[in-house]
This record gives sequence, structure tokens and C-alpha cells, in this order.
Amino acid sequence: ETASSIIYNSTNELATAASDTDEECHRDTSLLYLILMFGTLWVGTYLYNFTKSPFLDARKREMLADYSLPVAVLLLSFFGSYLLSDVPVDKFTYQPLGMPEIVTMKGMSISAVMISMGLGFCLSLLFYMDQNISSAMVNNPVNKLKKGPAYHWDLFVIAIINGLLSLFGMPWVHAALPHSPLHVRALADVEERVIQGHVYDVIVHVRETRLTTLVSHIMIGLSLLMLPVPLQYIPIPVLYGLFLYVAVTALNGNEMFDRIMLLLTEQSAYPPNHYIRRVPQRKVHLFTGTQLLQLVALCALGFSSLPYLKMVFPVILMLFIPIRMKLIPMMFQKKYLRALDGH
Repeated sequence: ETASSIIYNSTNELATAASDTDEECHRDTSLLYLILMFGTLWVGTYLYNFTKSPFLDARKREMLADYSLPVAVLLLSFFGSYLLSDVPVDKFTYQPLGMPEIVTMKGMSISAVMISMGLGFCLSLLFYMDQNISSAMVNNPVNKLKKGPAYHWDLFVIAIINGLLSLFGMPWVHAALPHSPLHVRALADVEERVIQGHVYDVIVHVRETRLTTLVSHIMIGLSLLMLPVPLQYIPIPVLYGLFLYVAVTALNGNEMFDRIMLLLTEQSAYPPNHYIRRVPQRKVHLFTGTQLLQLVALCALGFSSLPYLKMVFPVILMLFIPIRMKLIPMMFQKKYLRALDGH
């Protein structure tokens, strides 16, 4: 009874504090927010794994899995904007700015120019690493891709495009995680194979074509014609659920996540991966622990409330390279690192 009274009093105090602010907090809005966000995540992941269900035929299951995210967004947007339209929830908004113009830099001081150069250098580091990491993941040998002779032009083309965008003060573009690997996955024929009692998804063939990226980006451009209607009917929590879906589906096959799960898995149930056979269990967990420490450091910077501290994020990311090349080899033998990095 005492505990329940404490919880009741604390809830009332929070509600009173919220009511004193300019924007009142509604319980129905908070509940609908969670339902839309996690509902988008649940519907998307359920359809994403629909190929493993016995329902419908194989072609329809694969189609539902490929279009799981659009179906989830449309379904939950209809649910939040039409069926429960009486509950106030933040919607997608935008500000029309007209045609872009070349940014004037005549009024900038020398110090402002130098600071801008430093911030631009940090962003360039981040884009360079993100582009190369995305390319490395897309061209993983398990995807069995055959890249053409113009493959290495991507960074050069992106540099030219971003240079022109900078003149107009517009956002930069680059290959990004995780939808670049997910695009390859959507074009792939995947089979389930049982190896020593463990089920693995094996990519048999990938339909390499430029048409999918061309059509998708044309549709992204045409989406400007959908402002403000119907895009304004997409609730903000549905967009957050979309980001959660992208994050959760990216964990499938992620090597670091697989090794983190080994910390909670009984040793007799370990999968027959080659690095488990060649590296002692203690060394595997130690290697995973070093990666977790680096991940915590990156999250501390990325979620920091200080805006300029986030700009140091790519510099810290670059500092991990000497740690990997100099410090980590002091903790592990080369044959163990070769097995862990080569997986």
C-alpha cells in the first residue's frame, strides 16, 4: 500500500509539472505514440520474416517481405490519422522555401571561415568512412556480387555532387547504412540451409541492376509532389517506428551482434562458425568487450546534448584506427585477429 501511494503521488507530481508547462501532456497521446511506434516495428518485422511462415505461396511471401516497411507505414498511418484522428499526435510537417539560391559568403569573417573549414573536414571524414563502410558491406563476398569497372568512381561522383549542393546550402548525399545492404538483400535469392543443426540464410544469387536505384530515386523526387498531402498524414511516431525497423533488421547477420549473443548463449549451443573453432572462447568475448567499449564511447558523443561535441564524432571514429592497428594486436595473437576480422 505504501509503495502504491508513493507511485500515485509521484505520478500526480509529474502530471502537475507537465500541466504547468506551455504544452500539456496527454496520456492518450502518449499511449497512442507508443502504439504507433512499436506497432510499425512489429508489423514491419513480422512481414520481413514472413518468408519463414507456412502461409500463402513462396512468391507472395517474398513480396510481402520485400514491401514490409511500406505496408507497415501505410497501415499504422491510416490507424493513427484516420481511425484515431481525435487523439492529438504530431504529424509530418515541412516549410516551403521556394527555389534554392547560391549561398552568399561575403559577410563571413576569417574566423567563421576557418571554423567552417574545420567542421566541414569533420563531416568529410564521416562521409568518407560511411561511404566506404557501406561499400564494404554491400560487396561482402557472401553477396556474390560482380562489380563493374566504374565501381570505384562512386566517391568521386559523390564529391562533385556534394560540392554543388554546398553552393546552395543543401544537404549532402552519400551511401548510408543500413538501407544500402538492405537493398542488396531485397534483390537477392536467399535459401535456408542446415549446417550441423543450425539454420543459416545463404544468398544464392543477386539480381544486379541499376534500374531499382534509378526508379527508387525518381520516386523520391516525385514525393515532393505529395507535400503537404498526403505526407502530412504520416504521424511522427510512425517515422520513429520506421527507424527502429531499419535498426532491428540490420542486426540480422551483424557479426558484432552475433558475438554479443554468444555472451548469453550456452557453449554447447554455439553455432559452428570458423572463428569459434579457431579462437578460444575467452579471446572471443574479450574482443567483443573491446568493441563494446568503443561503441559506448561513440554513443556518448552521438547522444550528447552539446551540438559541437557531435562534430568531433568522426575524429573519434578515426582515432579507433590506431587503436585497432597498435593496441589491439598487443592483446591478441595475429592468428586470432585474422580469424575474428576475417569472419
